Amino acid sequence: MFLVSKVLWLLAQPLSLIFLLFIASFVAGAAGWRKFRGFPAGLAATLFFLTLFTSGGGVLLQRLEVRIARPAHLPPDLSCIIILGGAFENEVIAGRGGTEFNQAADRFIEGAKLAIAFPGAKILVSGGDGSFSGDYQGDAQASLAFFSTFGIAPERIIREAQSRTTFENVSNTRQLLEQNGLAGCILITSAFHMPRSVGLFRKLGIAVTPWPVDYRTSGRLTLGLDFSQPSLNAQLTTTAIREWTGLAVYYASGRTHRLFPQ
Repeated sequence: MFLVSKVLWLLAQPLSLIFLLFIASFVAGAAGWRKFRGFPAGLAATLFFLTLFTSGGGVLLQRLEVRIARPAHLPPDLSCIIILGGAFENEVIAGRGGTEFNQAADRFIEGAKLAIAFPGAKILVSGGDGSFSGDYQGDAQASLAFFSTFGIAPERIIREAQSRTTFENVSNTRQLLEQNGLAGCILITSAFHMPRSVGLFRKLGIAVTPWPVDYRTSGRLTLGLDFSQPSLNAQLTTTAIREWTGLAVYYASGRTHRLFPQ
């Protein structure tokens, strides 16, 4: 199922879909079906323009980010910090060593800050190797070196190193929470990823306090044309479509109670 979802997303993300539509137009023209070549070409051009030159992707992502706000205060007796993986560049680490992050680095930076502020809290890091090859260490393993830099003892860290999807993150985390007698945890993940994550935790009956980080939008975006940053617009659109698709699939498959958890 993991590989199927990876392949389907590879084909369905905006730029891949645009490419496939142009190929379909070319094939229709080459086969002499001239009446059918215009539609896929026109659709591809429209999607290309919307992806690169509008703020649509950013607005979609912003809608996700504002859905679940960070609470004003944390519990004074915080005993558990859950961090969902997806922040380490594990392929780069395998080739060059050290610690390398992607845009989601805030998940672990915030986790380290809270771990220092609450020295009695356990840190549960959920994240295995989500690559096609499966040849790299996951975030749970990579986080050990990162946390040790800040003097955080390894015995405080509970590693869940098997998960490759958000659903596996949550279901595997549930088992570790039960095994270690932990409850009332805070959940750290990217703000756009929080609705789906919280929805999964609630479906499995796990109470967590959401602590969103890694905001990608200003919170003040409005829909309109934007010719200033086409590559960023494409990136925001891809991230937004992936997350909205995940919400729809998880709801349709019964993994969450609501399409858009809050």
